[in-house]
Amino acid sequence: MPDPKQAARPALTAMLPWLALAMLIAVLDQVTKQIVLSMMEYGARVPVTGFFDLVLVFNRGAAFSFLAEHSGWQRWFFTGLAVVICGWLTVLLHQHRNERLLPSAFALIIGGAIGNVVDRLMHGAVVDFLYFHAGRFGWPAFNLADSAIFVGVALMLWAQFRSSKQHTHSKPERSS
Repeated sequence: MPDPKQAARPALTAMLPWLALAMLIAVLDQVTKQIVLSMMEYGARVPVTGFFDLVLVFNRGAAFSFLAEHSGWQRWFFTGLAVVICGWLTVLLHQHRNERLLPSAFALIIGGAIGNVVDRLMHGAVVDFLYFHAGRFGWPAFNLADSAIFVGVALMLWAQFRSSKQHTHSKPERSS
């Protein structure tokens, strides 16, 4: 009878590069945030180009400051939600560990989520510092973790689109 520990090793080994990518994203995110925190004061704005500034703001909510104006419960809600999503994505990562596109997407999302969870635990809010704008109109400030999450979700959608397109083309035609 095969040893279950021996069977689990190849699965874990196949997941290691994806988990390493997730950790790399989380570490890079935290390093960039620490650099900004050490060099800028809250609310500071440093123009870099005519459409991009470095800023230092804290987002107590989620994307686009969703629920940021509430009393603080959202800190724990979004932290718990991120932990649950990371767990779910780790299960999916295990199921798709021998592919490339979906595990890349899952790793980017996990890494970004971990980076933002660290902020919520350390600062009570997510540190945002990248601000793109055109004249008076601007995109909400964001960070490397948010960028990784966005790219990861885009890759997941692309994988889903490719999969549904392949299923559409592989259906047998009916003869009349």
